[in-house]
Order: sequence, then C-alpha cells, then structure tokens
Amino acid sequence: MQGAQTSSQIGAKLGITGEAARQQLVKLSEEGQVRDERRASGRGRPSTYWHLTEKGQSRFPDSHAALTVELLGSIREILGQQALDQLIDAREGSSQSRYAAAMASCTTLRERVEKLAELRSAEGYMATAEEAGDDTMLLIENHCPICAAATFCQGFCRTEKKVFETALGSDTAVERIEHIVEGGRRCTYRITGNAS
Repeated sequence: MQGAQTSSQIGAKLGITGEAARQQLVKLSEEGQVRDERRASGRGRPSTYWHLTEKGQSRFPDSHAALTVELLGSIREILGQQALDQLIDAREGSSQSRYAAAMASCTTLRERVEKLAELRSAEGYMATAEEAGDDTMLLIENHCPICAAATFCQGFCRTEKKVFETALGSDTAVERIEHIVEGGRRCTYRITGNAS
C-alpha cells in the first residue's frame, strides 16, 4: 500500500527497529518475495528501498480466476454458446500455430513431446515429458493455470487435447489418463506413435 520503503520506514510502521526489519527483508529477498533498489539522494550512501516482487504480489488476493469465469458466463449469457465456442476455437488455432512453429525442427516423438512440455511450462503448466516405453511418452502437467475457466467450460480441455494431437503429428494418438478438473492430482496424457 505504501510502495517502496526503506527498512527504517518499514520498521517504524511495524514497531520494530530498522535493523530488525532489514533482517526480515533479507530473508524475504532470499525467498524471492522482495527485491532491493539503491537510490542516491544527495551526499552519503545511497538508501536501500524494498519492493515486492511478482512472487510477493501473488501472496495477496487475486480475483483473475473469478473475473475470467464471470466474463465467460457473460459471453455465454449475452452472446450465446456459439460465441463462447468461437472464442475457444480461436484460442485453439492460436495455440496450434505457436506449437507447430516451435516444433518445426523436431523429428521424433520424444523431441516433439519434450518441446511441447517446454512450451506448456512456459505457459504455467509445470509440464514434464517422460518415456513410458514402446513408442509411448507421457506429458504430465502438474498445474493448471486456467483451472477456473476449464472447470466452468469443458471446451478448454477438449480443445487442448485436439491441439496436442495436431501439434504432435498425424502419427500420434493422445489419451488423457488423469485430469485435474475431474479430481486428478495433475493432467497426464499418454502419447503413442512412431518414435522415428
């Protein structure tokens, strides 16, 4: 609420010494919750101001998920299910194009699934690729950054499976064997195909 503050300013607000506040800020910095910034103001040593990082900001209430669900509900209510389906289809097309471009140089099933896991991790899915034997790979997504939207509208999950099938190539089959929205710990896809 106050913006960047020095340890002395923070200590005064908390009723502790500036040094005690600084020690706590150093710990928070090691955890990635805050960062420091040196500001010169006239003569003497620069002052150290402390800011929240994105990780620190995430500890505060965030209504993005609720807003997303509310907007999806409004689209469905005002414009109809067809409009919502068109939005989901547009997202599917954008994802397919992005994944196809990133996988253009991948030749094996393993390379394609590993690249897909890398792309999905960059989107917040905390994805990994694992070999399961016999030309079979697993794509494991340990987090779902769109879980609220996917719970509200299963179309997101349906199109993700289609996107994977298209991106991985016509020589693959994708089967979802674990699903967060249905109570699973994670989303897991079994991908089979020609490994050459």
